[in-house]
Amino acid sequence: MPRLPWSRPSQKKETRRDAGKPKREPNYHVIIWNDEEHTYEYVVELLMEIFSYDFDKAYKITKEVDKSGKGIAWTGHFELAELKRDLIHGFGRDPRMPQVSKGPIRAPIEPAPE
Repeated sequence: MPRLPWSRPSQKKETRRDAGKPKREPNYHVIIWNDEEHTYEYVVELLMEIFSYDFDKAYKITKEVDKSGKGIAWTGHFELAELKRDLIHGFGRDPRMPQVSKGPIRAPIEPAPE
């Protein structure tokens, strides 16, 4: 049908499936890095105390940290990831290694892939 000069082209309203839904916050990983200043026992205890992991899960993450050089301790939204990181930093040095452990284990926050 030909368009009349006084008619407007139809404007299709674009709808999205997620229109009206709140945008989901991106997730972040709390990473624990391997070093020579903290023992297996320290990392396992830290994970059990801060994250309430059972021994098996804490040991599995600790083993990954040792094997790969780093491991994911926890994943969640940014504000809670910051809190978890701060709790790790507040855990302090490893008392089993007083000569070499000068502070908490390194635990940065990284964006989790979508």
